[in-house]
Amino acid sequence: MIDVDYNIQLIGFPTTKVHEAVTPNEDGSITVFIDKNMTFEAQKERFLHAIKHLKGNDFDKDNIQEIETDAHG
Repeated sequence: MIDVDYNIQLIGFPTTKVHEAVTPNEDGSITVFIDKNMTFEAQKERFLHAIKHLKGNDFDKDNIQEIETDAHG
């Protein structure tokens, strides 16, 4: 899928506006945080959304609107 090691952590987010987050780690891996309060299907969709960001090298981009447009396209 992607050429990087990743970890998935299910957590409770403090807001209902955020459902996943991606964080690069010092060892070159990434951690994908997903809202534990969502259904399994919703968690899967959020994970796939995060992977699209990784495949699109979105950590190297500055325009958040462009990033989200590309990820949803």
